Amino acid sequence: MTQHDTAKTIADGAAVLTTVGVMATWLPPLASLFTIIYLGLRIWESDTVREMTSRTKASNAVDE
Repeated sequence: MTQHDTAKTIADGAAVLTTVGVMATWLPPLASLFTIIYLGLRIWESDTVREMTSRTKASNAVDE
């Protein structure tokens, strides 16, 4: 049974390394996407764009 446990441990290690490798390649594009979405929302909700689009702040909005 020890050889079986060793093989299982090696397979688990390979799975973890594969997962880390996949996340390392996906993380930069995913972070970029979230950054673009976040900044787009911040710009859309800015006072300047609100004035340009004739939108008003909600009555319960909190000023930063």
